[in-house]
Amino acid sequence: MSGRKRAAAIIVRDRRVLMVHERSRREGLREWWTLPGGGIDPGETAEDAVRREVLEEVGLVVKEARYLQDVPYPSGMTSIFACTVGDGEPELGPHIDGPEPIGLQWVPLPDVQPSDSGLLPVPPMIVALPLD
Repeated sequence: MSGRKRAAAIIVRDRRVLMVHERSRREGLREWWTLPGGGIDPGETAEDAVRREVLEEVGLVVKEARYLQDVPYPSGMTSIFACTVGDGEPELGPHIDGPEPIGLQWVPLPDVQPSDSGLLPVPPMIVALPLD
């Protein structure tokens, strides 16, 4: 696991969560689905990073970011935020560093009940895809 701290966004629309399909640029070309997000730059807060990363990765402007929790990801400890975004459809951004973004998908949420606060419990998600 990398020592660099990261931030990721849970973005929900119409009971679907936005996921990014990525491919490793390293040997093996592994692929996976993950939440939009990435590394926190020096001097940047986790909230600033999640806002920047969502704009860079999927072209959406974060209107509100509410911190949920820190969780271990394969790429490093990650601060997870529940985010609301402005109107518009997500589009892959040109990501020069790190994994190659190759797709976006609105993934249906499981049939869960909202908490007392009205929020849907969405666990941080990352899914590895076997290439065999």
